[in-house]
Amino acid sequence: MAKKLYESDTTEFLKKFLQDNPQVRDKQREARSKWWDLIQDEDSNRELDETRVPKKPYEYY
Repeated sequence: MAKKLYESDTTEFLKKFLQDNPQVRDKQREARSKWWDLIQDEDSNRELDETRVPKKPYEYY
């Protein structure tokens, strides 16, 4: 006899919510592509690195 694996109430809620609202997955993918999956510009990254001010090893506050 196979045992059912434990799932928390939160996990069950999220699974049911995503089954009832499949458009949420599309919105998640869209938001991820907008904010995280960006093409990196090497020149801009290099300029940012060059303009950084070195931090002092230890600072008193």
